[in-house]
Amino acid sequence: MFTIKEARFLAPDVKLFRIKAPRIAKRREAGQFVIIRIHEHGERIPLTIADSDTEQGTITIIVQGVGKTTRLLNCLEAGDTLQDVVGPLGEASEIDQFGTVVIVGGGVGTAIAYPTAVAMKQAGNRVISIVGARTSELLILQSELRATSDELYVMTDDGSSGVKGFVTDQLQSLIADGTAIDRVLAIGPIPMMSAVAEVTRPHHIRTIVSLNPIMVDGTGMCGGCRVTVGGETRFACVDGPEFDAHEVDFQILAQRNTLYRPYEKADLQAFEQEPALDLAQAHHCRLPGRHPETSE
Repeated sequence: MFTIKEARFLAPDVKLFRIKAPRIAKRREAGQFVIIRIHEHGERIPLTIADSDTEQGTITIIVQGVGKTTRLLNCLEAGDTLQDVVGPLGEASEIDQFGTVVIVGGGVGTAIAYPTAVAMKQAGNRVISIVGARTSELLILQSELRATSDELYVMTDDGSSGVKGFVTDQLQSLIADGTAIDRVLAIGPIPMMSAVAEVTRPHHIRTIVSLNPIMVDGTGMCGGCRVTVGGETRFACVDGPEFDAHEVDFQILAQRNTLYRPYEKADLQAFEQEPALDLAQAHHCRLPGRHPETSE
């Protein structure tokens, strides 16, 4: 069992968890993820490690409640436990002294971008961060990114915070103003990452995207995270999750990302209609009378 030491909402349906996992905290690197299972009958989900504290022996994850399991996870509080936390998994971000690095985070993707921004700054880079969300209440980690970035730009679709527009607008503006950019890392919704790739492609700026949204079981066994990169089939969870954005086939990626949507929708509807069973299991309770399949 892994104990949750802290749980708090950063934005509507977006929650931060600090989890006691000393061995993972000691070994993790920027860009890696863990597989979490809430209870023994639960789904296994991959979540990126946003931060770690080796002295406290904790890792930090940030969860957006979208499907059944992430919404169930966001019901938990400090003191609750998780059945499994496995990791660190995946290839770590490539960290080096590149020069000027632009970190682009969209929505909850900012949580995934943050540790890489920290690592890039520690490696001696000039770090420019661009974060965006639909509205101001959905922005996260602004103060943390400001502390580790030489420049921080905030974009919102509705103009409720920062500048009205998209992250790609600010990226285009930097390029048009003559900013010498040596590398871009973009993490967020698939359409956003695709758009960033098209902004940097004509300028031949090395651009990396993290394909976390496509991952399923995180081990390569299910095959659900197959992506086409440079005309070859790769697996986001074991070969990535980071890839050269200019080699990713985003059209196939977008299609594959919708493959399990009907099943996810059905599970979410079942959870919303009767959340008590899943909540009980999340707290390691058994209901053998009503659901004998859960009895030990």
